[in-house]
Amino acid sequence: MRLILGYKGLAWRSVTVPVIMPKPDVIALTGGYRKTPFLQIGADIYCDTALMARLIDERHPEPPLYPQEIAGTAQMLAQWADTILFWTAIPYTMQPAGVAALFGNAPPEVLKAFAADRAPFTSNMVRQTPADATAGLHTYLGWLETHLADGREFLVRGAASIADFSVAHCLWYVHRAPELAKILDGYPKLSAWLQRVRAFGHGESTPMTSAASLDIAAKAKEHAPTEIEAGLGFAAGDAITVMPVDYGRDPVPGTLVGLTRHEVVIERRDERAGTVHVHFPRLGFQIKHQEQSK
Repeated sequence: MRLILGYKGLAWRSVTVPVIMPKPDVIALTGGYRKTPFLQIGADIYCDTALMARLIDERHPEPPLYPQEIAGTAQMLAQWADTILFWTAIPYTMQPAGVAALFGNAPPEVLKAFAADRAPFTSNMVRQTPADATAGLHTYLGWLETHLADGREFLVRGAASIADFSVAHCLWYVHRAPELAKILDGYPKLSAWLQRVRAFGHGESTPMTSAASLDIAAKAKEHAPTEIEAGLGFAAGDAITVMPVDYGRDPVPGTLVGLTRHEVVIERRDERAGTVHVHFPRLGFQIKHQEQSK
């Protein structure tokens, strides 16, 4: 997301959230969704990078993340990166050498707390072993290297797109562990591509406290427009829960105020944040009536 903000040349405010629970200020805004990052505009909270990227592109269309002539291919490649490639890069990087680089001199109790916090996130997933992830990552890096062999500057034809930022995110994670990042040395075209994408930078970021973000939400006078499309199985005012289907399956309850094929929006009330609208992508999220969720 930072690279997308850099690509768009945007100024933005950054709140650093806790790595593990408890996250009281996060939950005040999202209602229970605790993945990072999420995006706040006033009292509207946008969860999941796929939705965040779409919103930023709608508000700041140039240069585009979804160029019309390549949008379909770019989005399919981005989804592959956000799922298959991501869950290969994570176990590869969380080998002992990667853990040492990511956590530095953190005491054992910190590592234990992190492991305990993340365990429920992936409890229903079959995690790759380091050996599996290493073999898989080499295969995927080889695919990407071959894809770039014709000299193209970006992954889909000649223009940067959502595909580039989604793939770069996975390789950024590997880069955080220098010893393990050597796996990229054997893929020179891919490494050169990654340098081009990272050169977009992160835009102009100004730090802000979580307390200030709550204050902004509480003082907001309106929300982004929403609609309820017919024929999607739910009606305005339904009490529902929204939950990711992959990992981090924390159901978020609220009142339905928006539903399309692309987005679901619930309204929530918090003592500190006031009335907030929490937005989720429709793809990759499960909607249930609250009676069904119990």
